[in-house]
Amino acid sequence: MSISAQEKDLGTETVTVVKPYSPTVSDAFKIKSVPLLNDSVIQSKKEIKYSIFSVPVASTFTPAKGKAATVQKAAPEKLFNSSVSMGLGNFNNALLDVYTSRDIDRGNQRIDVGINHFSSRGDLDFTPLDTDFYNTDIDAAYSNRSRDGDWGISLGAQHQLYNWYGLPEGVFDEAVIAGIDEQQQYFSAELGAQFQQENAVFSQGGISFKRFWDSVESGENRAILTTLLDFPLSQESFALGLKADYVSGEFSNADVNNTANTQGISYSQFQVGLSPSILIEKDELSISLGANLVYGMDMENSEGNFYIYPQVTASYKLLDEIVIVYGGVSGQLYQNSYADFVGENPFVSPTLSIQPTDQQYNAELGFKGQLFPNLSYNVRGSYKAENRKPLFKLNPQNDFRDDEKGYTYGNSFELFYDDVRTLGIFGELNLDVNRNFSLGVNASVSEFDTETDNPAWNLPNLKGSLFMDYQIDEHWFMGANLFYVGEREDLSSVVIPNAQPADYPASVLTLDAYFDANAHLGYRLSNQLSIFAKASNLANNDYQRWANFRVQSFQILAGVTYKFDF
Repeated sequence: MSISAQEKDLGTETVTVVKPYSPTVSDAFKIKSVPLLNDSVIQSKKEIKYSIFSVPVASTFTPAKGKAATVQKAAPEKLFNSSVSMGLGNFNNALLDVYTSRDIDRGNQRIDVGINHFSSRGDLDFTPLDTDFYNTDIDAAYSNRSRDGDWGISLGAQHQLYNWYGLPEGVFDEAVIAGIDEQQQYFSAELGAQFQQENAVFSQGGISFKRFWDSVESGENRAILTTLLDFPLSQESFALGLKADYVSGEFSNADVNNTANTQGISYSQFQVGLSPSILIEKDELSISLGANLVYGMDMENSEGNFYIYPQVTASYKLLDEIVIVYGGVSGQLYQNSYADFVGENPFVSPTLSIQPTDQQYNAELGFKGQLFPNLSYNVRGSYKAENRKPLFKLNPQNDFRDDEKGYTYGNSFELFYDDVRTLGIFGELNLDVNRNFSLGVNASVSEFDTETDNPAWNLPNLKGSLFMDYQIDEHWFMGANLFYVGEREDLSSVVIPNAQPADYPASVLTLDAYFDANAHLGYRLSNQLSIFAKASNLANNDYQRWANFRVQSFQILAGVTYKFDF
């Protein structure tokens, strides 16, 4: 059997096989949990059999659900826009204090109105004259706040009543005393406007006008204009202040040193000043370099003078906030006024000589800081020179005058101008234990040197005070203040015809130092209603604040305060 096939040359072909890359993962080598051991003796694991024996158990336990802990929040204090306080006490003392504040246009505008009255109708045993007094203030203000600044206007009025009751003891008989009209009344009306702008050269300014008069035809006008221009520099700040101050008035009565009341007293003072300054702050050091350039004119006598005062202050943080060293030298021309003198001593006579005070310089150097977070201190020494410094001194007894009002019996005060140099040391401590308790104490010691070699009339060498406020709990609150005033000296004299005041028969009076303590206690019945009690002159001393003018002894006044929305 034979097999044959066809013989044919098919040729050659090239075949290209294309296969995409398909990576594969090989099995990883794993270590077996039970390796094989090449040991001749292998112990096999013993098989363990488990069995469950269950018994039903009755249970009444219910697990409590978890609850997140919460912080007890104090209820926010309700604020009211109005309040009224009223109180009565011995010596027929009466107190009234009313205040209300109304927001307009979501708080951008506001109106504030306040009325304050305090009076006493009680008599004092040591004088036959009336000793009652009262003081009533009414104030209203409108303010407008915006993003760039704020502005406002204010109105004010005041009425005061006092008596020249400080007669020298054993000098006048009953007939003379019965003919004395010792009552004096003061009135004032004031209008003001002010503004403040942020990031502006003309940064702030204000203007005010005040009319002041009394019940014996004395009157005074005063106008004050102030502006401040700020010029920020690269690293410093330059400021320029401008002030104009005008005061004029007249007294219808002559000086008590004159035997005849024939001619009144007129005065008119004007001053204008420029105060350039530059502020330099670098690290812990701050320095303000400036000057006060003032031109003062006595328009009544057509006289004028130009004054240049230093205005230099500096502070340096020696030990962070613990010790800060500060100091400076400054001076100014004080514009004195009848209204300001009455505010300091209401028993002045309406026969004053009004002159400005030239404070040539007031140099200070001190230390202040925080000894602890709640304890701060301040200690400084000072030396100042003042020309024409006004000192209160008793008017002489003038038996030749027959004025309408009874202030010529050695029972009123005049102004004695003297050139005074004062060396002083001041220190204070303030303790804030917490927001509910604060305590402060301060003291000052002064030494006076006068050009006339007279004592610095009615200026004490030593003064001190202590104050305390304590919020006992949410209902009870209390506070106290104590103050000490050292000895002062005054002069008692009698007018004689054809003689100068320096030649009058006179004797120096030394007024004893005095200590006065006052306290108050209150209880809040609710957010709106509280009661209070105030005690004054706890030591029950009838000391003399001014020569022959003794004060009321122990006083107690109780009242109520009510807050509400209006």
